[in-house]
Amino acid sequence: MNAENQNEKVKAKPEVLPEPTYWPFFLAMGIAFLGWGLLTTWLISLAGFIVLVISLIGWINILRHE
Repeated sequence: MNAENQNEKVKAKPEVLPEPTYWPFFLAMGIAFLGWGLLTTWLISLAGFIVLVISLIGWINILRHE
């Protein structure tokens, strides 16, 4: 009887996935510009930092409302 219970297969329930968004792409782009700016000029670093902060706020805002 115990062996029969162990052999029963249980169907997995589908997980609820978040909606697709572009925020991770912009976050990665901001990090890349930040690193590139460290090698070249502070203006590119500043632009990368601004893109990073805006994309992080946007992504967190979407995740909070799901």
